[in-house]
Order: sequence, then C-alpha cells, then structure tokens
Amino acid sequence: MRRTPILLFAVLLAALAGLAACDRADAPPLTAFETVASPAAPGSGEPNLTVDGDGVAYLSWIEPSSTGDALRFARWEGRGWGPPRTIIDRPDLFVNWADFPSLAVLRDGTLAAHWLEKSGPGAYSYDVRMAFSRDDGEHWTDEIVIHDDGLEAEHGFVSLVPYRDRLAALWLDGRATVTGDPMTLRFATVDREGGVSDRIRVDSSVCDCCQTALAATADGLVAAYRDRSEAEIRDIYVARYVDGRWLAGRAVHDDGWEIAGCPVNGPALDTRGDTVAIAWFTAADTEGDGAETRDEIRSAGERGRTLAAFSTDGGRTFGPPIRVDDGRSMGRVDVVLVEAGAALVTWLERTDQGAEVRIRAMGPAGVGPAVTVAGAAAARAAGFPRVAHSGDRLLFAWTASGEDGGVRTAVATLPEHETTGGGGR
Repeated sequence: MRRTPILLFAVLLAALAGLAACDRADAPPLTAFETVASPAAPGSGEPNLTVDGDGVAYLSWIEPSSTGDALRFARWEGRGWGPPRTIIDRPDLFVNWADFPSLAVLRDGTLAAHWLEKSGPGAYSYDVRMAFSRDDGEHWTDEIVIHDDGLEAEHGFVSLVPYRDRLAALWLDGRATVTGDPMTLRFATVDREGGVSDRIRVDSSVCDCCQTALAATADGLVAAYRDRSEAEIRDIYVARYVDGRWLAGRAVHDDGWEIAGCPVNGPALDTRGDTVAIAWFTAADTEGDGAETRDEIRSAGERGRTLAAFSTDGGRTFGPPIRVDDGRSMGRVDVVLVEAGAALVTWLERTDQGAEVRIRAMGPAGVGPAVTVAGAAAARAAGFPRVAHSGDRLLFAWTASGEDGGVRTAVATLPEHETTGGGGR
C-alpha cells in the first residue's frame, strides 16, 4: 500500500468523536489513509463494496474482456485485495455508469451476485440476473431472473441485503412502462438455491433511473428510493418491511424537488439496530423560479445539495436534514454508520478543475470538516464512489478517468474504540 498526501483524516476523526453520542474528546486519529493496489484492470468501472456479517469486505466491478465484459470480484485479505475472480464474462452484459452489479453474502457464507443482461434490442431492455457460489466464488450456480414479467423492459438499480436465512432484493421494474405507465419499485426474497418468493410491488410510481437502497433494521427492512408524484415532485422516500409486509413509503423530508426527468442520483442507507443514517442529493428550487431541466440538474452548481438525516426508530421517523456538501454538490452519495450516533457521508463535489470525492463526519449535532479522498471527473465516467466499514477500517472505491483510468481503492484505519463491526448493508 502507498500512503497518500491526504493527512486530514485525523481532523475528520476528531470531529467524528465530538459528534458521536459518547462525545469522547480523547479519540485518537486514524492511524493511516493509504491507496491500495486495485485488483481491477485498466478500463474497469462500476465498483461496489459489500461487507459480510463477520466484517469481511468484498469489491466487485466490471472490466472489458476478450469476449465482451466481465463481472469480477476480490476479497479484502488484511492488507490488500486478494486475487480477482470472475463471476460472469459474456458479450451481452448491460454496462451502465449508474446501474451497477453487486455482491451480497448470506449468513451461511453463500455468495450472491447480481448483474444486468440485455433482454432485447431496446436501449433499456435488460433483466436482473443472479447466481450463487458456495465455494468462495470458484464456481457459480446457474443464473436466475428475479422478476417474473418476461417483458423486454428496464429492470435494474438493484439493492441486495441478507435477511434472516434469505436474500432480500429491491429493484426498479419497468414492466408498466411498456404501456406508458410509471416505473415501479419491487421486492422479492431469494434462497440460496435460487428460489424466489415474496414478490411484491412496493411503490407504483418512482423515478426511472435513481439508485435504490436497502438495509436491515432490528425489526425488519428499510428501503430508500426517489419517488415520483403526479406533479413530478421527486423527493426521497423511505418504506419499511415489518412482519412480512411493506408499509407505504413516506418522504424523508419535503424537499419539493420538481423535475420532469430523472436526475440519476439515488439515496444511500446504513443501519445499526434501530439507528438509520440516510444521505441523498437534491436540487430543489429554493428561489421559486420554476422546475429544472435534466441538463440543468446534471450540471447543478450552487443549487445541488447533499443532505443526510438520522432515525432512531428503525426508519419510522427522521430528524431534520443536515447539509453535508461544500456548496457545489453533484450528489452520488454513500454513507456508513461508524457509531450509533455518527456517520460518514461521501459525495462528489464540483470544483474548478472537475470534481472531487469528499467525505465528512456527521451526527445529530452537526458536521465536521470535509476531506478530499480523490480527484474525479465531473462527468459520468466518475461513476458512483463507494465506502464501506469493515472491522477497524474504512474502504473506498471510485473510478478514475483517462487513458489509464479504472477502479481505484483506498483504506483508512479507524481508532480502536470505533471497531465494533461492519455496517448494516
């Protein structure tokens, strides 16, 4: 590993200690913040991070191959990433900067992977496919399709989380768009043999291409997504899965963002017991001069904001939103709970040179200073930076642009008192 010139994480952790519920002023700084050799090849992208129940982290990504594109993954092995392994390699994968594959680990150690695959000639005709491995990724089962409509339509923006002895899956489902109706949000559970059950529609009208988020709480599941009203208000909603049924979604906050198009900018969740941290992007018009266009939102300057909020009752209610960005947010957020009362939020901040991946500690009392993790392009090529909490470490993954670009990773070591396991995702 190579130490980066970014030395401000000591300041970040001091702020985190002050924001946490225990308010420990003697919290030691992070012991290191280092770049880590990436297992992904040049030209790779769409990174994702997941952490199993034992705190072991996994990185997944897509990279070009001789036959088309390959979905690969690697496991964190103490001081670096283990050798990459291939999940699927074929010419008809649907590769999209905003709609990326993922891994999840069931309680018995079974690996589950999802990816997107073309289902027809339409630009956005693709299915959600899934396979399982019971030998650490050496071999994978025959794939399954988790939705049952059989239509050439958009199915994607999947969130996976282990739930009891099964896997919970949440995704955007475009079966209704074939006849001109809105995009829907759907859910199912999958067992380790690939059996799909509990299929249900969670919301009948949601934003067409914003990421979803799903996490386990003490009494069920909590989902976050961008809703879509008849008046084209597209605020972030949260729905809860309790006693085997989904309760109606509710707005986290009344941003009132009116936009006649998808901003491609979904929320992020993390949980510990009944504590939920959520982060999201909005460019709601606070000046009263009308709805924004899609192009205006994608280049949102002073109006774009990254917000975050806490719930202490499993997502039933949330506190007031806290602004996290530095004034020029592009969103593309992620969040991890590090203590029950404090979280770390990442986002892309626009700069005069392009953009930066930044991170900031936050708690119910406010926020600490922002720290730059890496430079990035202010374009789709930057993708969606990811962060995960694994044991005594924070792991980061993002996409570097340019001729030698691809997935990059880094690690920061947390103080001893912060090492109480991984997050709720």
